[in-house]
Amino acid sequence: MTFSIVARSAGPDPETASWGVAVASKFLAVGSAVPAAVAQVGAIATQAEANVAYKGLALAHLDDGATAEVALQRLLEEDDGRDHRQVGIVDVEGHAASHTGSACLDWAGGRTGEGYAIQGNILAGEEVVLAMEQAFLDSPADAPLGERLLAALAAGDAAGGDRRGRQSAALLVVREGAGYGGHDDLEVDLRVDDHAAPVDELRRLLDLNDLYLTASTEEEKVPVTPELEAELTAYVTARGHRDIAAWVGTENYEMRVASDQSWIDRRILDIVRADAP
Repeated sequence: MTFSIVARSAGPDPETASWGVAVASKFLAVGSAVPAAVAQVGAIATQAEANVAYKGLALAHLDDGATAEVALQRLLEEDDGRDHRQVGIVDVEGHAASHTGSACLDWAGGRTGEGYAIQGNILAGEEVVLAMEQAFLDSPADAPLGERLLAALAAGDAAGGDRRGRQSAALLVVREGAGYGGHDDLEVDLRVDDHAAPVDELRRLLDLNDLYLTASTEEEKVPVTPELEAELTAYVTARGHRDIAAWVGTENYEMRVASDQSWIDRRILDIVRADAP
């Protein structure tokens, strides 16, 4: 009933790596059941007749030092319903493992490679997972993991996806210190619970997530000169804001404007100038 990709970002350094899951299904709120990930530990997707306990168990095994393959073996050994399960796991180093139980409904199967596990059941056919794999491998290795996962998910959707239709999709990516304000590891945590085109809607949400919930890179930061400060002040006061700080808080630009207003993200500046009379 579901197709998913579990992956680790490219590169040897786990200190800067991301782990994540992208999933879509003809199932309500698939993001509540399938994906789980912990930075510096790994990621898992549990689906088909999903055993949601797998999420905590797998991450605990990985945290104890198990590889993806060993963690998967432990899950299956302890579960009498293993023939009905489908699971994909990627560990801290990017080793991947996938399982499709013999009782999963056709078409069911998966693909694994260095840094990724792709799996699906009740699919239009094998072409779904093959398209996902190709899209993931064709995406730039240095691109944000969320973008690469979504590209794979979109390719699977375009190839037929869940043969019963579309309903929900989700994207979860973790990286150390990547969350809002740097206070947790949630780089991306988006869910489309019930939608006619959930993967397309997930694309829209990821663009918004990038704007509002990710920090500006050094290349995106524009220094606020006295002239620019005057321009911004005129803009925000004309729209009823007390000052620039109040405007930033109102518009949720905290990740895109310096707390001391010493710089502003170029995309926010473009929005300001496009909106100015």
